[in-house]
Amino acid sequence: MIKNQCRRITPDEDPETAILIWLHTLAIGYSSAYLTENADGIRQDFPRIPLPNQRDLLLHSAQLGHQVAALLDTETPVVGVTSGKLHPELTMIATPTRSSLGNLDPNTDFGVTVGWGHAGKNGVTMPGKGKLIDRPYTPEELQYLPDTSLLGTITHDIYLNDIAYWKNVPDRVWNYTIGGYQVIKKWLSYREQELLGRSLKLEEVREVTQI
Repeated sequence: MIKNQCRRITPDEDPETAILIWLHTLAIGYSSAYLTENADGIRQDFPRIPLPNQRDLLLHSAQLGHQVAALLDTETPVVGVTSGKLHPELTMIATPTRSSLGNLDPNTDFGVTVGWGHAGKNGVTMPGKGKLIDRPYTPEELQYLPDTSLLGTITHDIYLNDIAYWKNVPDRVWNYTIGGYQVIKKWLSYREQELLGRSLKLEEVREVTQI
């Protein structure tokens, strides 16, 4: 932290200050306003990160960066998002659902069998078309999501098989990519039952909900 107002402390001298600046940079890098205003610099791989001129501003920004870091780490539980009492707007996203009446049976209903992945040459897993349904949000789903601009104007039901699916995966969530790959679709491609050799476990189904 910035410990002394009378002496300039640089990141090279103080690891805590370096961490604060890194977390601040992470927060800025995920700001939609920053990404829009600095699109040219980002495309050229030369973005400029503004630094706060006050200690309190840096601490506040670093706290936001800490939250972003936790959200990006799928192994870190986040209260309100993946643990504890969830935020209301998240309770209806990617909910495991049965296509007909009745409850899902973890012992029989979680096999991925609709062609999300198949074996290619030399054991390489190739993505498949799978099965999903594009649709508008229901009024119930919209009650906690009045502004769909951040998540997409449509949503998807993503099927594991003809019985089980994740209900309400917003468009921008489904199409979110890392390294050029759709995260959830890539996850599914490796878990096609023919490749995995078994059905999904309940905790694996819940993992996609958490993602």
